[in-house]
Amino acid sequence: MNLPLITRAEENNEKIAIITDEGAFTYQDLLQISSRMATSLLKNVQDLKEQRVAFLIPPGFEYVATQWGIWRAGGIAVPLCISHPRPELEYVITNSGAAIIIAHPNFEDILRLIATEQNLRFILTSETLPDHVGRLPEIDITRRALILYTSGTTGKPKGVVTTHQNIQAQVTSLTTAWEWTSSDRILHILPLHHIHGIINVLTCALWAGAECQMLSKFDAETVWNRICDGGLTLFMAVPTIYVKLIAAWKTTSSDRQKSMTAGCGKMRLMVSGSAALPVQVLEKWQSISGHFLLERYGMTEIGMALSNPLHGQRYSGYVGEPLPQVEVRLVDESGEIVPPGTPGEIQIKGPGVFLEYWQNPQATAKAFQDSWFCTGDIAVVENGNYRILGRMSVDIIKTGGYKVSALEIEEVLTTHPDIQECAVVGVADPEWGERVCAALVLQPQRQLKLESFRGWAKEQLAVYKIPTKILIVEELPRNAMGKVTKPTVVELFRASSVFN
Repeated sequence: MNLPLITRAEENNEKIAIITDEGAFTYQDLLQISSRMATSLLKNVQDLKEQRVAFLIPPGFEYVATQWGIWRAGGIAVPLCISHPRPELEYVITNSGAAIIIAHPNFEDILRLIATEQNLRFILTSETLPDHVGRLPEIDITRRALILYTSGTTGKPKGVVTTHQNIQAQVTSLTTAWEWTSSDRILHILPLHHIHGIINVLTCALWAGAECQMLSKFDAETVWNRICDGGLTLFMAVPTIYVKLIAAWKTTSSDRQKSMTAGCGKMRLMVSGSAALPVQVLEKWQSISGHFLLERYGMTEIGMALSNPLHGQRYSGYVGEPLPQVEVRLVDESGEIVPPGTPGEIQIKGPGVFLEYWQNPQATAKAFQDSWFCTGDIAVVENGNYRILGRMSVDIIKTGGYKVSALEIEEVLTTHPDIQECAVVGVADPEWGERVCAALVLQPQRQLKLESFRGWAKEQLAVYKIPTKILIVEELPRNAMGKVTKPTVVELFRASSVFN
């Protein structure tokens, strides 16, 4: 039995699947190269039987053909991050128990060494693939397909295992909600070791028989050129990318700006996710593009769970309602369902929810309550729409007996004329439990003193929500997906003179 993703690709044989700087590749090209890759992987066995295959390949056709080849050979794909240093790559390879490493020549030096030390089979993408296609195994959709490593707030990253069935559920939920068709064309600019890039963009596009244009790396001018060409129907990005596109828009001529706006106008949908979208970014983007960005909510373990509607009213600061096939509930600290308007932890149930944390049964068991996955995110439902208040651990600050949302404070602080970006954290304090602290990136040539800042904040926020310490920084620390790493911000405060 072929995987449904493969069967669907066979129906789109002659259509263009992937466009890269190297050229255009059809679904037939993808099927052919991935089957030859699978044959190479199988070597002298009939089925990889869920062997883990770690691969490090820049975004492009080779990445997709390799991922599909691993699946078609019966292996579990373990994508590595192109920006990770050696210790992090080594951790994922070792923790996943990978038997095979596939590398693009750019990464040969770093990965061949690891493969040699760990006695693993090593394959370069530049090696010649077999001419013939051997007999490929039948893959049941309940098999494990993918391990993605997610950075927890504590300890080492955990390997999130999804089956082919989980992936199919995640993809069909999104293709239904966002009405993907084979005539869609999307520009792919997101990392390919992360669910946003792998599922929401790449796999949804290929499931729908659409065209996925892949950039080897993000560059604001290149992205704007593609948008101005007017051939795209969909665009998905993280808030930091929209910030960079806005910055590029501001520095160009009015004629070019008109062309940019016209290009955006030809698209049917623009989406933002992976981090909270500041209202000022949403509003500025709307004024440039004419699009009210669709915000959605998901995570590595569940795929996407909530989304603003494709058609109908979207609300800034909200992530909408449950997607097709997804059940959502909010519970309090004792696990009881909370009434509407009361904050609670988001718990999720549905066929898209992951199978397990790789070889970590304790963490897997701890992540579920009565078969509901506990996200660790706090939200409230208002007028039927979910609003994320933050992580239970990082974004909920307990200060002087109050629970405050860091995201809510950040939203207010970014309306200050001198503040470009900010990150609000709780820093341990013997008197208050935690102090509300804000790391601020200022607008160019601006200065800000704590007293004047607090005076302004008193008109916007309850007194217990106002940061008692501020730190002016050049930029906020971020991970590969552009999310601010709050634990690093806490460390900045601990190391700074404001706490000494």
